[in-house]
Amino acid sequence: MNYKNHIARYYTSLYWIFIRLISIIPSQYFRKLILKYIFRMKISLKAVLYSGFKISKANKIEVGPYSVIGHNVTLDGRAGICIGRNVNISSEVMIWTKQHNHSDPKFKIVGGKVIIEDFVWISARAIILPGIKIGKGAIIAAGSVVTKNILPNSIVAGIPARNIGKREGGLNYNPSKPFLPFI
Repeated sequence: MNYKNHIARYYTSLYWIFIRLISIIPSQYFRKLILKYIFRMKISLKAVLYSGFKISKANKIEVGPYSVIGHNVTLDGRAGICIGRNVNISSEVMIWTKQHNHSDPKFKIVGGKVIIEDFVWISARAIILPGIKIGKGAIIAAGSVVTKNILPNSIVAGIPARNIGKREGGLNYNPSKPFLPFI
């Protein structure tokens, strides 16, 4: 038995338990402080982080000011996630940075960093796959699966997500106002 791998699995399991417990603390402020100063997540204290999240490798995740992360969002930080300013990530969105290579006989893990630029809106239950860049001001429709990079100000929908429109530029809003401090 490889004890090093065995210990690593225990560490990972404990990490998931602690993150899950943090996700139900009924104060956004305390959740962000714990993630920022204990788990080393680069999250702005001006961002909004609602409850129920699932986060892996918090130290590889950046969240800019005035961005909102909705209820029950999954952030797979193993290969890194960079979320810009004024981004709205709606409830139950999943952002993956690693996945299995279906063509590999050993089913190896592959992936890449996900970059979400400023003023992006990712609507409920959308899925972002590894290595994706979502351009400034883009909108991802509810339930979409993003498999390719998204150009700035594009509106995409579907499985896989396809361009269905264009958003006007000149965006200047703050999705974090108002927010609910105790959920």
